[in-house]
Amino acid sequence: MTSSSTPLTPQQDWQRRSVAAVWHPCTQMARAEVVPPLPIARGAGPWLYDYEGRRYFDANSSWWVNLFGHADAGLNAAIKAQLDTLPHVMLAGCTHAPAVRLAERLSARTGGALGHVFFGSDGASAVEIALKQSFHSWRNRGRAEKREFVCLKNGYHGETIGALAVTDVKVFRDAYDPLLMRAHIVESPDARLGNEAAALAAMRALLSERGAHIAAVIIEPLVQGAAGMVMYEAAYLRGLRALCTEFEVHLIVDEIAMGCGRTGTFFAWEHAQPAQAGDWPDFVTLSKGITGGTMPLSLVLTTEAVYQAFWSEEVSRGFLHSHSYTGNALACAAANAVLDRFDAGQLQVNAEQAQLLKQAFAPLASHPRVAHLRQQGMVLAFDVIEPGLRFAERFHLAARAHELLIRPIGGTVYLMPPYLIDAEAAAFLARAVRLTLDEVLSQSSEGSAQPVSKEVHVA
Repeated sequence: MTSSSTPLTPQQDWQRRSVAAVWHPCTQMARAEVVPPLPIARGAGPWLYDYEGRRYFDANSSWWVNLFGHADAGLNAAIKAQLDTLPHVMLAGCTHAPAVRLAERLSARTGGALGHVFFGSDGASAVEIALKQSFHSWRNRGRAEKREFVCLKNGYHGETIGALAVTDVKVFRDAYDPLLMRAHIVESPDARLGNEAAALAAMRALLSERGAHIAAVIIEPLVQGAAGMVMYEAAYLRGLRALCTEFEVHLIVDEIAMGCGRTGTFFAWEHAQPAQAGDWPDFVTLSKGITGGTMPLSLVLTTEAVYQAFWSEEVSRGFLHSHSYTGNALACAAANAVLDRFDAGQLQVNAEQAQLLKQAFAPLASHPRVAHLRQQGMVLAFDVIEPGLRFAERFHLAARAHELLIRPIGGTVYLMPPYLIDAEAAAFLARAVRLTLDEVLSQSSEGSAQPVSKEVHVA
């Protein structure tokens, strides 16, 4: 970065120390030597600031977690108040008000169809919990043969061993394939292909053949994030719920990325218009935005039927799963503060902000290298035609010069910004993305022809 005789700036010093001491996630560390991480000194609203005073709009909400901006005063106040009262107590044999209130309020948002909230620490742990609860509940009901799982092609549910087993993103999965259980992978719906009916038919064929042995199907509702923000219609959700009911298979809906208002409703599943308890999934997982980007927390909601399968004096029939910080009081206090915002009308605010994004980005649809400009609530994405080698990395680096922090997924550029979009912010984002795109594509065209990038990034 600099010669040994030249003093390092604070920015350079943090970069050097980080590469030497920190193993960064979703990063080939050999590339981090070439492209060191961006040191962030502070955050305020949608902006992040480095040690040299430059600012960057957090267009991907710091891996999809930040709902209301950085250092939000309301969320911080809730955490600080809880910190002075009870930071943490184990949830085995004890309980506390923030966890109870959070569980009650989330259940109420399903009309009581789901509840019995089990707390975890992160999204992957929530998926592990749901998979284990599904299998164990079938076993407790005398149906231990139901131990297989179904996931969708290109689906992503986390990187722990169980979650990887129901993830179909090769860059994450292949190295650990010998360790994984065998899941069934079924065609995924994609509005770009108009294949929702074919995807449901493929699911029906599998459930008809293996339903007696399948414990659960797991999906991302409406948007497959790591696949490149693949979007599909709510009719698929309704059809899938009907199939799982018909063949007595649990349905696990992974709302980790798309819950908490991202799609226009609090739970993405609400787009399926559930009218009664049986229209809801058997499990819903939440994480990421539930604490507004302040504290690690995940949770699983499930049905009374699943809960009753564990109800016994026999220890072996209980769900003996835990994390040291299960139901952490600080995290639950933050989550309750997030729900306060939604109780106060956040979804209407989001609808207005989504419209501003739609209007600002509409001209991009006519760009000759842009395909499939699409949007679902506060998620906006487009595919780049012939993006070239290392497109995501090059786009990410070029965007910094335009005050934008953004990480494409392969050749897909997407935005999932904090819920702080006004007309000025929407115009800024559209301009910065367009300038970055033209700059990166111009660089590609100036050199020799380059192959289409096969890289994948989670965010």
